[in-house]
Amino acid sequence: MTEILKHINSPEDLRKLNSEELKSLAQELRKFIIDIVATKEGHLGASLGVVELTVALHYIFNTPEDLLVWDVGHQAYGHKILTGRRDVFETNRQLNGISGFPKREESNYDTFGVGHSSTSISAALGMAIASNLKGEFNKQHIAVIGDASIASGMAFEGLNHAGVTKANLLVILNDNAIGIDPSVGALKEYLTKARVGYKPASDNIIEALNFKYFGPVDGHDLEGLLKTLKEMKNIKGPKFLHVITKKGKGLKKAEEDQVKYHAPGKFEPDTGELLKYDTDGLPIKYQDVFGLSLVELAKNNEKIIGITPAMPTGSSLKYMMKAFPERAFDVGIAEQHAVTLSAGMATQGFTVFCAIYSTFLQRAYDQLIHDVALQNLPVVFCLDRAGLVGEDGATHHGVFDIAYTRPIPNLIIAAPRNEVELRNFLYTAQLGIDAPMIIRYPRGRGVLKEWKLAFEKVEIGKAECLKEGSQVAVISLGNMAKNVETAIENLEEEEQNKVAHYDIRFVKPLDKKILNKILEKFSKIITVEDGVIKGGFGSSILEYAASLYYTGHIELLGIPDEFIEQGSVDELQEIAKINVQGIQRKLESMI
Repeated sequence: MTEILKHINSPEDLRKLNSEELKSLAQELRKFIIDIVATKEGHLGASLGVVELTVALHYIFNTPEDLLVWDVGHQAYGHKILTGRRDVFETNRQLNGISGFPKREESNYDTFGVGHSSTSISAALGMAIASNLKGEFNKQHIAVIGDASIASGMAFEGLNHAGVTKANLLVILNDNAIGIDPSVGALKEYLTKARVGYKPASDNIIEALNFKYFGPVDGHDLEGLLKTLKEMKNIKGPKFLHVITKKGKGLKKAEEDQVKYHAPGKFEPDTGELLKYDTDGLPIKYQDVFGLSLVELAKNNEKIIGITPAMPTGSSLKYMMKAFPERAFDVGIAEQHAVTLSAGMATQGFTVFCAIYSTFLQRAYDQLIHDVALQNLPVVFCLDRAGLVGEDGATHHGVFDIAYTRPIPNLIIAAPRNEVELRNFLYTAQLGIDAPMIIRYPRGRGVLKEWKLAFEKVEIGKAECLKEGSQVAVISLGNMAKNVETAIENLEEEEQNKVAHYDIRFVKPLDKKILNKILEKFSKIITVEDGVIKGGFGSSILEYAASLYYTGHIELLGIPDEFIEQGSVDELQEIAKINVQGIQRKLESMI
């Protein structure tokens, strides 16, 4: 560990340094982040870009008494290291380690738990108003938000409210022209003008909202930042600082390829060269099956539209955007807008595929109900990262979508068990289904090496029997089929013959014909899903069985009634008892 950083156990230690020592600390902090993330993985570019800003904030403001809120939290690694978590930072995003995002239970310096974007202004404003109510008029409240996040509707709601209050709120715009992918939209163009020296005077958007505006300033000029923040600290009311930074600052490769180095995996810390993994012969990722298949379909169907809220790379809609740029749209961090935009296009006869992470669709629940399902518009929601996603933890697991979409009328909810089924669900949806449809699939690689087979139409609501058996029926959903198949194969041969396996494929509508046969034949049933048990797919089986006065025994396997934290997918499936061994043990106990 380097000379100054090893003595910084809290911001109080930081505030004892002189200006030259602060500059050295910033260099050491940047190297420390690079060295750890190179071997342990995690989010890289965002934290490298705000090293000087992080040092300046904790130097000028009296944290944790002054309240600092980071938006999303991708950029908070330096903050964690300077606030007492340096020696455990290598456990970042690992099972039983520290979270990859700010988390209130973890530190009193983490004033607000984050992970989804655009919440910082509202949260910090709430804290500032509360401070006024308590008579704490000198307390500072700082929200650090990126240029991609501030374009979200919720951020503007916070700005709009803050401008008519006397809240002691400082909003710092960390403007690096990129979120995970490059920022988009008219606001981005406005900010770009400010970056290159254009001075919006009477038409300054921020000043029009009653904020005192400062900037743009160089986010890597530590002395300049200290001077500006010190001046702004003494100004009461809502104020706004526009800071220009470079994502990936200090690592050449990360500066040159900011998308890839947002979360690059393992790399050489000195050069930034990504470590090479032998992926020959491995199945491709589900997201790429979606993206490439959509391009195939779009070639023959001019009515296909692709939409994503700020995730063209993560969802692989980038392929559609390259092949058919006039029919594929990145709308920025605006999930509500993405859903209703899709609905608007659907009213005009287009088949819209809205590619969105399961955890992010939560942010557009009203639009899903009111603007899509209520009007029975045939929007196809391609829910990437459904199920447990691993090291990003509780804020990003896509485990609630089955439970929160299942009660909505008109929705079709499907979960392919492999890549070929994903292709066929996409193909079937674009043929015309006269209803909104959700297709949920997991993060990561599939299970088949040969996935690019000819498209086949799927019968909506049709389940499949994958294996006959005599004593216990297992009903799995989506990618859980693979774990179930392996668990059955691990049983003794005599026990294998006693287990039947069904792939339900559709949560809505349920295949009541095949369910009737299962309920008539088997007195013991197990359901397996990678979503929450309460209200999930297994619950729908229980409900249907109860309506038929079924007297047998049904066991539900899935995510328990608690938030699952970070760890590898294998580790987290083990915790939830939906890994191969957990399913095998349940089978053995019921045979």
